[in-house]
Amino acid sequence: MSHAIRRATELALDEATVTALRAALKSTADEVVQAIIDEVPSYANALSGRMGGTIRRAVRTALGHYLNFASGNATGGDAGDAAYELGRGEVRDGRSMDALLSAYRVGARVAWRCLAAGAVPAGLPAAEVAKFAELTFAYIDELSAASAAGHADELAAQGRAHERHLEQLVRDLLAGASPDVLWASVQRAGWQPPASLTAVLLPAAQARPAYRTLDPSTLVLDDLPDAFGVLLVPDADRSHLLRQLTDRTAVVGPARPWIRASASYARAVRARSLSSDIRDTEDYLPELVLSADVDAFADLRARALAPLQTLPVATARRLEETLRAWLLHHGRRNEVAAALFVHPQTVRYRMSQLRELFPDLGSPHRVLELTLAVGPRVS
Repeated sequence: MSHAIRRATELALDEATVTALRAALKSTADEVVQAIIDEVPSYANALSGRMGGTIRRAVRTALGHYLNFASGNATGGDAGDAAYELGRGEVRDGRSMDALLSAYRVGARVAWRCLAAGAVPAGLPAAEVAKFAELTFAYIDELSAASAAGHADELAAQGRAHERHLEQLVRDLLAGASPDVLWASVQRAGWQPPASLTAVLLPAAQARPAYRTLDPSTLVLDDLPDAFGVLLVPDADRSHLLRQLTDRTAVVGPARPWIRASASYARAVRARSLSSDIRDTEDYLPELVLSADVDAFADLRARALAPLQTLPVATARRLEETLRAWLLHHGRRNEVAAALFVHPQTVRYRMSQLRELFPDLGSPHRVLELTLAVGPRVS
């Protein structure tokens, strides 16, 4: 307490004055606490009952330490440490620094009134009363500064802890952890689960900027493999979300119940692996279905289209395109011709070739297999 210590060297209360002031410590502490209760609403209930008794004793201790300090017998360090811890405790009790500073201002005013009322009758000269007042308020200012530092440090510590709990919640959600694990993680993070979550996969550098534009309950993690980040957006309006992400390189998964957010994330990851051009996974459901098991899809194509392997590459490609259009347009020749930009007669000729290669082309099972085999693919 450098400023208060400097002033203390200019003032040393005599023993008679200190004795008179110590005799009034209990009543002074009681008046300070009562004034805080009356004038600072945040402390109306906090200073009653058992807690009130504890705080009254703390105020008496602080005042006693101050008298030692004013008489040149203490450095003030212990009081500063106690004030620092008081600031931290106020955060844990849910009170703001404004409330604590208000309590300090009220306490300083009442303490000085009581101390002055004891010092003057004890014979403290008028010139020394002014120094005593200066020291009193300097001392309390530095106590309040120590409390402010404790309050700020505790807020920062709790903020970091909260951030870590939220990040762990995201990791548990993405990993598809069990409901018991997820609920425990939710409680640690103090997060209110929504009905659904929508995963948004995007470059790590874009994760935090995008996060700041979304619902405050959105979860974010920006240290995924391959320099990617993820947002888990609660109860998203999909069209609005896509508009908000217009300038981002984002892949938006489907909405899923919050406890199944891993499914939304998994689909966004799979879509991103297929193409960097995908934004809304809902627009690519056939491609995602066909790519769910790449090896199975490759085996299906090889088996279903085996008859084309006997033909020249260019011929096989033309017939596959014709087969795809024929399947998509349910065999309507004119629509198939328009889709391929050829004459209907050309379609008829090619289909006769295909029927020779695929004698069971009318079989429902064969139609299903071929439809999947020549279905859309993401390049």
